[in-house]
Amino acid sequence: MDGQLATAVVYLAAAAIAAPVAKRVGLGAVLGYLIAGLIIGPSLLNLVGETEDVRHVAEFGVVMLLFLIGLEVRPALLWSLRTAIFGAGLGQLAATTGALMGVGLLAGLDWRMALATGLILSMSSTAIVLQLLEEQGLRRAPPGRAAFGVLLFQDLAVIPLLAFLPLLATPGVAPAAATEAEPSTNLLSGLPVGLQALGTIAAVLAVVVAGRYLTRPAFRFIARMQLRETFTASALLLVVGVALLMQSVGLSPALGAFLAGVVLAESEFRRELETDIEPFRGLLLGLFFITVGAGLNVPLVLQQPLLLAGMTLGLMLLKGLVMAGVGRLFGERWRDAGTAGAALSQGGEFAFVLLAFVVSAQVLDAQLASLLTAAVALSMAATPIVFALWRRLSREGIERPETPENDFEGADPQVLIAGVGRFGQIVQRVLQANGFETSVLESSVEQIALLRRFGRRVYYGDALRLDLLRAAGAEKARVLVIAIDDAARATELVEMAREAFPHLTVLARAFDRRHAYDLLNHGAHGVERETFEGGLALAADTLRALGWRAYRAERAARLFRMHDEKLFQELRPLWGDEERFTVASRESSPRMDDLLRADVARMGEEDDDLLDPEDAEPAT
Repeated sequence: MDGQLATAVVYLAAAAIAAPVAKRVGLGAVLGYLIAGLIIGPSLLNLVGETEDVRHVAEFGVVMLLFLIGLEVRPALLWSLRTAIFGAGLGQLAATTGALMGVGLLAGLDWRMALATGLILSMSSTAIVLQLLEEQGLRRAPPGRAAFGVLLFQDLAVIPLLAFLPLLATPGVAPAAATEAEPSTNLLSGLPVGLQALGTIAAVLAVVVAGRYLTRPAFRFIARMQLRETFTASALLLVVGVALLMQSVGLSPALGAFLAGVVLAESEFRRELETDIEPFRGLLLGLFFITVGAGLNVPLVLQQPLLLAGMTLGLMLLKGLVMAGVGRLFGERWRDAGTAGAALSQGGEFAFVLLAFVVSAQVLDAQLASLLTAAVALSMAATPIVFALWRRLSREGIERPETPENDFEGADPQVLIAGVGRFGQIVQRVLQANGFETSVLESSVEQIALLRRFGRRVYYGDALRLDLLRAAGAEKARVLVIAIDDAARATELVEMAREAFPHLTVLARAFDRRHAYDLLNHGAHGVERETFEGGLALAADTLRALGWRAYRAERAARLFRMHDEKLFQELRPLWGDEERFTVASRESSPRMDDLLRADVARMGEEDDDLLDPEDAEPAT
């Protein structure tokens, strides 16, 4: 027990020290964890001994990460990513496997060994890639969506790979007799193939049915008890239970957790689950990266440094170029495709599992597998550096100012504003000028620094974080104004706020008519199209410049607003049916023009005898 406690202290100390120091010097948390693991591992200070037992626990960080991602992926969003998943994902896997197989054949490998090597090394690290994209704010950007689609396809491909790779067993490859095989956890392994398939399908259906019909009543019951720790324990039980179920039928635990998350994406408890699991996910992911660093075989690297350096750099360069080409083929800009390529250039977590698997299946010999394992670990460690270099080369690596500190003490606002850019700051100034207390959440460090100089209460952070909304006063506020510069995130925030804070009146800035419908359908009480009023005001000024009286120009703008609002409400039931919506919009446009002309003509007859001296001159 003392030894286990000492090991736990070493790992926790490494995690607590590595991430802040690495981020402070600009390396990123992932690279900090990897370096910390290398230092405390058996190859250097040897403070923790063997890392296999710890790695099994740490791999639950990847499982929880996939569960949280699943919670964000509604079925509609998953369908919208089908091109990235089955197009770019399949293209990346096939092209990378082919290129790596070619390199293996040139190096003198048997074609079966070359094919197995290509398939295994085509995998990328879900944990590292998503963490890097999250740190850089690219998870929901085009390169982030492309990378996520490819990673999801790779996770799906692991299952058929486990069935296919043993077929590549190479004559003359000695079995790994010295290595003790871990006992199989697959309960279906001894059954016929047909029964195994049925058992796998049954397990997946069990997750879907239980997630949809059993977990919601269970979480409602726990929520009524108002026991926060029980809710947290139940959330962890759900993730771990699904992972173990998937593992018991031979599927990836991470894939099972992702499926459970997707099933619960429509649940009213989605945000609470995210908030409860997030700290465990972060801690276990950090532990996972530390174990990867600690498991790096430094003696092997020192024995053959040039060979491993060449293998690592060649692997990263080839995978990066292939992914960039695939991304470009599927319509990404070169810069975005290159960003996705730099992010996906390393080997993945599943490579460790698959390499051990193919050695036991006599597909690869142990010496080659050891070299490939070391190359994968080195590529994972080098990814944060390569990604940062690419960001600088592509002129995206803008140095960010120091993150401002938040002091939520005394936050008791009547209105909470998410986003204080060119739109949100006008709302805030009007409210404060009329005596209302406001709190603002803003993610731009530069904007916060500017507003704080004027004495405004502005907090740093992502408004989609439930804990930050609570700390900024969402439970006490009466109104939430959403004015962030991202349409998709604004819609997501509307839905989250309506679920977590039903007492709030949610008013949102819309980018256009379509976005306005989307916001209303997700629960917004009111929307304002950001350019609509400005366009009306400029139209009225234009009419004055053409010689119209100011009163008549303002009335024309008001008439247009009235008819447009009426048309907006008439078309709202058709939103979602693109064909009917387009047809109705096209047919209603001439009708609205005719009504406006009639109203303006009638208005002109009524106003012929009205003249305001101030209106005699055109507007300047």
